[in-house]
Amino acid sequence: MITVNGDKVDWKMGMTIQDVLDAKNYSFRLISVWVDGALVRRREDYSATPVPDGCDIDVIHMMSGG
Repeated sequence: MITVNGDKVDWKMGMTIQDVLDAKNYSFRLISVWVDGALVRRREDYSATPVPDGCDIDVIHMMSGG
C-alpha cells in the first residue's frame, strides 16, 4: 500500500511513478512529483522511477497564467 496525495493506493511489484499517475488519472502537463520527500527531477524519469511499497507520494499540479 502506498499513499498518493493522502489517498491509499494498492501497490504492485514493478510499479513506477508513471503507473501511479495513470492510475490516478493525473494527466496534467505541468506537475511535480515527490516520493518520500525527494523530488523526481524530470518527467522523462517517471516511467523509470520505481515506487517502493509503503511510500508517500505527493503530486502537485503547477499552474501558470496571469
